[in-house]
Amino acid sequence: MLDLDAEVLAEHIASITAWLPLKGEPRRIVDLGCGTGAGTFALLERFPDAHVTAVDTSAGHLQLLREKACAREVEDRVRTVQADLDARHWPDLGTPDLVWASASMHHMAHPDRALSNVHDLLAHGGLFAVVELAGFPRFLPADTPENRAGLEERAHAAADSFHAEHVPHRGADWGPMLTAAGFTVTDKHAITVNIEGGRSETIGRYAYGSLRRIRGVAAPALSPEDLTALDELLDTDSPNSILRRDDLAVRTERTVWAAHRD
Repeated sequence: MLDLDAEVLAEHIASITAWLPLKGEPRRIVDLGCGTGAGTFALLERFPDAHVTAVDTSAGHLQLLREKACAREVEDRVRTVQADLDARHWPDLGTPDLVWASASMHHMAHPDRALSNVHDLLAHGGLFAVVELAGFPRFLPADTPENRAGLEERAHAAADSFHAEHVPHRGADWGPMLTAAGFTVTDKHAITVNIEGGRSETIGRYAYGSLRRIRGVAAPALSPEDLTALDELLDTDSPNSILRRDDLAVRTERTVWAAHRD
């Protein structure tokens, strides 16, 4: 799913890196919660003289990132660090000019402590970019599927209730928290994504994977009729499978906060 997200939204990730209000070209970048490297590789492309330290809790994610770096012949510009970012003390990550955190801060159990760690880590005048999601993307027209119109929104509402309890900072307004941690928030940028999918195989797989994840947390709150309709969308052998639809689109929103350490 991380790789599909990176592939589908590559243009929008690149637009965020181009927007960043930097005071100079960064040479040392830290990617916090890097996953399999969507941000890491976008930053390497945007800043050809930079080196990126990619940090994640998952050894598997970091292994995939290293393999991609070798395939792209940029392994000499990437360092991976496995670390628990909820720990009070972080490993040595250098003194970066830019810290990037895309869809990772909301996973922190103690975001105020993590923000303080980033503030202490960042070079004076450096930039901290926080990218937050509005939630899972939407894919289906509102009046579909034909037998359960509005199913996707009901599934999202059920998943949002689950995440409000288990991932309370997802979709948070990071501005006040950044200010409280000592940063100066210099800009905020909202991005609306609307990508027509048509018969795109990649968007079909992205929609399938996203709805499977939503089902995993939303199922207990859905009606039997909604659950049956959702399972039909997720049945790859069904003629009504989401993989066979030609009316998919990717609709989502992301917000970016740019904060400097003075």
